[in-house]
Amino acid sequence: MSGGLAALLDDIAAIAKAAAASLDDVAAAAGKASVKAVGVVVDDTAVTPQYVHGFLSNRELPIIWKISLGSLRNKLLFILPVALVLSQFAPWAMAPILLLGGGYLAYEGAEKFLEAVTGQHHAEAASDELAELGTPEHEARMVSGAVRTDLILSSEIMAIALAEVSAEPLLNRALILIVVAFLITALVYGVVAIIVKMDDVGLMLAQRKLPATQAFGRSLVRAMPVVMNLLSTVGIAAMMWVGGHIMLTSAAEMGLHAPLDVLHHAEEAVGHAMPAIAGFAEWVVDTVGSALVGLVIGSAIVGVLALVRRLRSGATSGAAENHS
Repeated sequence: MSGGLAALLDDIAAIAKAAAASLDDVAAAAGKASVKAVGVVVDDTAVTPQYVHGFLSNRELPIIWKISLGSLRNKLLFILPVALVLSQFAPWAMAPILLLGGGYLAYEGAEKFLEAVTGQHHAEAASDELAELGTPEHEARMVSGAVRTDLILSSEIMAIALAEVSAEPLLNRALILIVVAFLITALVYGVVAIIVKMDDVGLMLAQRKLPATQAFGRSLVRAMPVVMNLLSTVGIAAMMWVGGHIMLTSAAEMGLHAPLDVLHHAEEAVGHAMPAIAGFAEWVVDTVGSALVGLVIGSAIVGVLALVRRLRSGATSGAAENHS
């Protein structure tokens, strides 16, 4: 009896060691996959503050919390199951889905860019936004917009993470992606929360007794509107950059290699021409090239949708006139 109990305890200990080793492997793989996704994390962090800009201070953190919950829901309830099923049974379907997502992201960025450049953010629309600023409806719309944009960025993050652990068993892949989802969400929205609350930190410092602390606090308060506007601009550029990059890489995976090859050749040429800063120069070429692709395709989508809306409006007006 005692021998059987000892054998059982040995088996339990062996299982526990195996489970611990497996958890260590999962943690290590999740860390590696998260590092690979840091590039998109930077973009996600740059994009999100624009959705909080303009709200009262006491609503900033609740809005970020809502967006972060939406982001986690995107990753765990939508992206994770789809990614696991596709990676197991239809890995070929990942590229077309990401291609469509990249197109949507490029469209969002190009639309905001064209509005800023042409001033087509109509005065009546701006007036309506100002009138409803801070209302529950406005807040809900901004959160919804942020969560929609996050869906594309999170898809790219999870796809990068999945590519890093594609050789793992299905259960390990699931556990790793869950860990990545929590790590990335906490990182992105933790940083966003710090950024949007820096003006409050500045106000607090400006009320301290030390003159140097007061001066630093006032400088922080003055700087934050500039930082937020800069982040908004970076966020728009990031939408086109990431959208363009997703479309280029997805198209290459689907067999259309020429656009990505042209960009890679340009990167190599610039890297050879500037060996001292080859890595940085290649990154700039990749970023600018991807952003241009995103701007061109996104602008084309904006134009097509505007034409469709105009034709529909004309058809509706014509029908109304005929009816009258």
